Amino acid sequence: MKKALINIDYTVDFVAYHGALTCGKPGQEIEEHIVKITNEFVDQQEFVVFAIDVHTQEDIFHPETSLFPPHNIKDSEGRKLFGKLEQVFRENIQKNHVYWMDKTRYSAFAGTDLEIKLRERGITELHLVGVCTDICVLHTAVDAYNKGFKIVVHEKAVASFNEQGHHWALNHFKTCLNATII
Repeated sequence: MKKALINIDYTVDFVAYHGALTCGKPGQEIEEHIVKITNEFVDQQEFVVFAIDVHTQEDIFHPETSLFPPHNIKDSEGRKLFGKLEQVFRENIQKNHVYWMDKTRYSAFAGTDLEIKLRERGITELHLVGVCTDICVLHTAVDAYNKGFKIVVHEKAVASFNEQGHHWALNHFKTCLNATII
């Protein structure tokens, strides 16, 4: 079974204390796990996707505009990967199995070429890490399930600013999406 790692939104705006829409400490506490898992996938030459939220300043038509403060603005510091993950990305971006992908909705599948990239590589199992467990990770997992992918969620490598939502999503992955939680 071929697998891929989907790194979802682990950026300064979502993780740093000063981030525009931060998970804060819960997001920071998963950094070492995300870096370790990412390095393992890179070293094993498995497909690694950085599915990163992108917005434009004052986009009145985007549905998130009424829900959240501006975040992950194109070309901003807030959109850079957080902490050590930025260095891992920089060291490996030239490799054929490492892929940066802009996304404009919660799910990494919505309006992107992710499914095409996965199918052309024969990938059937997706490993999910990142933030927020109950928003972008959840919506990506739901779409992955509906598209027939096996889902693995790394519990120590996902976080949210909503602890109750985080725990609800972990249970939902397992009980409704048949995901493996490790």
